[in-house]
Amino acid sequence: MSMAFFCTAGRAKGYLPPTAQEEQVSAVQEHRNLPRATFAAGCFWGVEAAFRDVKGVTDTMVGYTGGTMKNPAYEDVCTGKTGHAEAVQVVYDPDVVTYEQLLDVFWEIHDPTQKNRQGPDFGTQYRSAIFFHSPEQEKAARASRDRLQRTGKYTMTIVTEIVPAKEFYRAEEYHQRYLEKHGRASCHSR
Repeated sequence: MSMAFFCTAGRAKGYLPPTAQEEQVSAVQEHRNLPRATFAAGCFWGVEAAFRDVKGVTDTMVGYTGGTMKNPAYEDVCTGKTGHAEAVQVVYDPDVVTYEQLLDVFWEIHDPTQKNRQGPDFGTQYRSAIFFHSPEQEKAARASRDRLQRTGKYTMTIVTEIVPAKEFYRAEEYHQRYLEKHGRASCHSR
């Protein structure tokens, strides 16, 4: 079943809203000098919401990465056959928040010992992964994972993949800032 939500708010006379592609190009131009971090930790709605609350995060985008299919759609990724993970790309200001602090958020918002599953969501698209954009990010991610494993917080082994960033495909517009748009704090009902 496919869900789509549309905003029907009024428009000022003569105003045409930018297309999603124009907004994406604008965001990339605005943040071109800031670093990116890419994380997968289950359903991307909640992951995005958690990172949007971090001071120093200037932008987020949900999408699909780590797979083999070009330009996958949500329905493709949901099959589990494309190899993509639901992921969040985070643009951040390193003068305000460090990559290591983003890693701390990542570890706190999900269970990194669960292979291909977070809460009620299961499949390879919900795997735990860090997609690094530089050797420095890779080194920091591995050190962070190893430190967390040594703390004994988890009795099981951390299964988070730490792999090079691949092409990131922006998810459909209705997925962007989903929880924010719908006034929800969580993906799951209690």
